Amino acid sequence: MNLLCDKHMNDGRRMRTSLLRVVALAVAGITATTALTGCGSSSDAGQGGAQTLRVGTLGDAPPNVYQENGVYTGFDNELFKAVADKAGYKVEFVGTDFSALLGQVANKTYDAGSSAIAQTEERRKTVDFTDPYNYEYISILSKDKGITDAKLLDGKRVAVIQATVGDKYLGATVPGAQVVRFPSYDTAIAGLRNGNADAWVVDLTIAEKYAKEDPTLAVTATIEANDLPHGFAVRKGNDELRGKLNDGLRAVIADGTWQKLHDKFIPSVPVPDKFKPKS
Repeated sequence: MNLLCDKHMNDGRRMRTSLLRVVALAVAGITATTALTGCGSSSDAGQGGAQTLRVGTLGDAPPNVYQENGVYTGFDNELFKAVADKAGYKVEFVGTDFSALLGQVANKTYDAGSSAIAQTEERRKTVDFTDPYNYEYISILSKDKGITDAKLLDGKRVAVIQATVGDKYLGATVPGAQVVRFPSYDTAIAGLRNGNADAWVVDLTIAEKYAKEDPTLAVTATIEANDLPHGFAVRKGNDELRGKLNDGLRAVIADGTWQKLHDKFIPSVPVPDKFKPKS
């Protein structure tokens, strides 16, 4: 009886040891797989990583960047998709606030930023940019059709989107204006309509869109800023991704895709010769 019991006990110990080894190997395998999965992310795009780019954008700034039926579209976003396709990437757009966008590109939350971003020296300290794909035109949108010059904004409550060129322009040009900063285009247009602001300094194409939809509003002045090109933002030092996007941009300009998207979304903006398709 004792010999039989000893045999059963030894067999039981061997079975438990084998099971423990199996469990240990399984856990090790899961851990290794998780570690390998964590090593790859879209932030490595352009450097041998995933081929889907996560792109930060806005959902409320038509016709440049906006959502339609839950899909991000607009001139800048459709152009980015065409450029990325030429460069061999897929695109996943993710909504954010403009004031946070460049920081999120810099910290690898997004691989790129698409939002009619003017390439200022201050912004170049945070991110790198692709070659220009358009130029900045800002305007004054107001119910008061008498505000035909930026100087007439002195003493008035003027809406801007926080951290945009309009924000910087107003502070530098009309220091007497009462600046009302909004986090989004939806809140800014609401502020203008309900009287919380007398005027709004905003991108021309966006202003024209709102004026067309609301006859109480008018674009009362336009400020051309040809020294401020628009570019797609990428993380500083990600030269491979920037280079591929630049190659894609040249391709969509040459084959007429840029012109087609311009004519669809922003036909009122002049087309510089450098963006016209090659004959």
